[in-house]
Parts: sequence; structure tokens; C-alpha cells
Amino acid sequence: MNGWMQMVMRAACCVLTMLVPQWGGAQSFPSQAIKIVAPVPPGGGVDILSRALAQKLTESFGVPILVENKAGASAVVGTDYVAKSAADGYTLLMGYSVLATNRFLQTSLPYDLDRDLTPVINVGYIPLILVTPPSFPANSVKELIALAKAKPGQLAFASGGAGAGAHLSGELFKHQAGVDLMHVPYKGNAPALNDLLGGHVQIMFDTITTSLPHVKGGQLKALATTGAKRSPLAPDIPTMIEAGLPNFEISAWYMMFAPKKTPKDVIAKLNAALNAAISDPEVVKRMSSMGVSFVGGTPEQAETFLQSEVTRWGEVIKTSGIKAE
Repeated sequence: MNGWMQMVMRAACCVLTMLVPQWGGAQSFPSQAIKIVAPVPPGGGVDILSRALAQKLTESFGVPILVENKAGASAVVGTDYVAKSAADGYTLLMGYSVLATNRFLQTSLPYDLDRDLTPVINVGYIPLILVTPPSFPANSVKELIALAKAKPGQLAFASGGAGAGAHLSGELFKHQAGVDLMHVPYKGNAPALNDLLGGHVQIMFDTITTSLPHVKGGQLKALATTGAKRSPLAPDIPTMIEAGLPNFEISAWYMMFAPKKTPKDVIAKLNAALNAAISDPEVVKRMSSMGVSFVGGTPEQAETFLQSEVTRWGEVIKTSGIKAE
């Protein structure tokens, strides 16, 4: 073999040596623990759903799937952490509705949603429910509007953070009903709900997942839900539309994300496992009892939905003049 051929063979061997570990790594994914970052405090809907899926993914992949809460700044802290993590599929984000609104409500973000993150799957959604303490004098949306107009700026509504579904619901309610309410943002829905239960704030649009048990237990009073139709979990509670506010429809959605440059074959494996998880009868029964409707589908479908939400809320925020505190 002449010198030229020897050089060609050596070069080919070097290329193959570099490629084999990559092929092997892709085929063996996952080979270590996977972390799902919930950008909220423990106890809320995002956290509960993250842990339910982590359990099923652990069974599917045979490696630990850990949930880590990184709350703060309306999910910015946890989102930025994942955006800057290695794009290898081992760090994921359980994102939610606020990701579509942060760019319009935050003066500056340390990450770019389009540049730094990619959807893995559209997990599902859940309508919100308008709740108050039992001692609150209003027993309907109509009575709440009348009370708010009689006491402008004196009633406070809680949310899990600026731009979250609870905040947007409250702002839309103010806009459509023509009332003045004070927004009290918290670092997640769980602490907001605790203050509502304690009577420190008067109103909250919360997920059915976390508030309905308190309604059934008598610790909270429900005035309306925010879906297009009445929730099968609470068929006696009217919608905001039925209460006289047309086009008032908001649902909290959940979507799994990975860092942008995560290999497509790794995304495909995660997507397949998550589709299987949200189709599992045990998971469906458990989460539907909390009001969650699963969606699933491909990463491309998730991306299309995300962009539609960004467009929708960008227009709503601009039109209604919603501001982040």
C-alpha cells in the first residue's frame, strides 16, 4: 500500500473513531439520571404533573427521573437554567403558559425562547377556577363585579407571578368587567393559594387541580371556571362566559422543553416516552381527576401551538394594556 493510500485509510479510521461514540451515545440514551426542572415552588399544578410524569419515565427508561424546583421571577429562573444547560436531553423543563407571555411582560429576559429552547411535547391543559374565601360577601361573578365597583382598588387578587394564567385571568377580568383590582403576585401558585386560604387576599384564578379540593372541603368558594365549557369536575359551576363576560376563555397549558440544540433522535425518544406516559390509564385517571386534559403529539405540533399562544397573548396584552409588576 503506497503512502497516499495509507494516509486515506488513517483519516477514514479517525472519522469512524469519532462517529462511533456519537452513534453509541444516541442509541444508549438515557444512560444516566434525567432532571425535570419545575420552575415553580412545590405543590402547584406544574409540580404535581412533573412528578407524575417523572414516575412513568423512570419506569420507561430504567434510570432515575428527578424533579427539581427552581422557582423565581415568573418561571424565568428555572427556564434560564434549562436554556443554559447542556443540550443532551438530561435536563428538561416543564414549561407552562407564562413562557408565552414573559417576552411581553418582562423588560429583559436572560434567555430567548425561540433561540434557546425547543418543545418536546405539548403535555396538556387545565382550565382555571375563580375562588374566594367562604366569608367573602360575593357569591357570583355578578356580585363580585358590583362589589369591586363599590370598592375600587380595595380588593386584591393573587397570582403565582406576573404573566401566569392567574395574573392574565385577573387582568382580563378587570378589563372586561371594568373594575379596579389590586394584583398581588407570589412566587408560584402554592404560596398564593395559602394566602387566599388564610384570607390575606380576596380573589384568585387558580387551577382546578389545586383549588377544587378546597372548594369541596368548604375552605374556598367557587364563582366560575374559565374554560369554554363547564368542567366535568365541577358541572354546577358556571363559566365566566355564562357569567356575562364573552370570550373569557383561559386554560393553563403545560409543555416539556429541552435546550435548543438537543439532538433530534434524543428529542424523538423523549417525545415517544412522554406520549406513552400521558396515555397510561393510571396517569390519565389520576390527572383527569384533577382537571388535566392531555394533548400529546409531535414536537412540531407543540411548536405550532406555542407560536400560536405567543401571537395570541401578544395581541391580548397589547390591546388590554396588561403590565407586569
